[in-house]
Amino acid sequence: MGTARAHEEYVVDEERDVAVSEFLAESLRDPFVVGPLLAGAFAVGVAIAIYFLVHPLQRDLTAFRTAMREYTPFVPWLLRISFGIPLIGAGFGGYFVSPALHVELRLLQVALGFLLLFGLATRVVALVTLAAYLVGLALRPILLLQLEYVGGMLAVVLIGSGQPSADHVLQRVAGTSGTVYGRFDPVSDRARAFQERVRGYRPCVPTVVRIGLGCTFVSLGLGQKLLRPGIALAVVGRYDLTAVVPVSPALWVLGAGLAEVGLGLALLVGFFTRASAATAIGVFALTLFALPDDPVLAHVGLFGLASVLLITGSGPYAVDRWLETRWADERADGVLEPA
Repeated sequence: MGTARAHEEYVVDEERDVAVSEFLAESLRDPFVVGPLLAGAFAVGVAIAIYFLVHPLQRDLTAFRTAMREYTPFVPWLLRISFGIPLIGAGFGGYFVSPALHVELRLLQVALGFLLLFGLATRVVALVTLAAYLVGLALRPILLLQLEYVGGMLAVVLIGSGQPSADHVLQRVAGTSGTVYGRFDPVSDRARAFQERVRGYRPCVPTVVRIGLGCTFVSLGLGQKLLRPGIALAVVGRYDLTAVVPVSPALWVLGAGLAEVGLGLALLVGFFTRASAATAIGVFALTLFALPDDPVLAHVGLFGLASVLLITGSGPYAVDRWLETRWADERADGVLEPA
């Protein structure tokens, strides 16, 4: 079943008066709602089981992973672009981080956005951006709609500016013997000291991104659909989504909400991370076509985080990593033939 997974706050002004308990009770008594949900869950389970038993397309997947890893040097740039552009857009658009929060902070957001794009004082800018977001979240919980900023900014703090960036150029000039700038540069030594402190944590960047994106999906699935069916039903009605896929509005809402929560949990534990990231990108792309007035900039950070996971994979502390270790041991024992 197709799903509309937008930030519902951005595309509807009114929320239908629907009690959560009443909506769930009625929906879960309807066999035309429960049946397709169970069938979808069963199909996903069968697909996973077949993958574990047959290990299809192993050469294709290995080639894909190898190709993706070649883009690793561009991950810092990708993160900077993915959050720098939305910050600039928010500043000029008259809202703070989320289009649902109309607060004029143009100078702050445009400055932070451009500094991220140029890669100047990148880690400091990421920390300031994170602090501004958390203060805003404490004052206006509606900013949970952009929860990806937490994972994104923490990842930037860990990984730094990368190349190309102003930080890299200035450090190179400061480190070159005899340069005028090198004599007066006040920050390069401190920057290098901080880089050395966090260098050991850089392998955790995929984990931070994965948890940030996973929490965002779970938050959207619960907070914008399962626990607020009224606003999700308003989206289904406004765009006549039941004409696109002829199922009940309740099935649209439950299917989208459960799918988002399931995808978020898979990302949180690092299960089929690249497949989950690819699914997320597909969902975002479909949303842009299905809901034409949904603000594109609100999703750029999500696109960026999902793209990072396509490149890096799950990182440490993930089910995927445990499975890779187990399969490697089985191949070594002759239980599995090399793909």
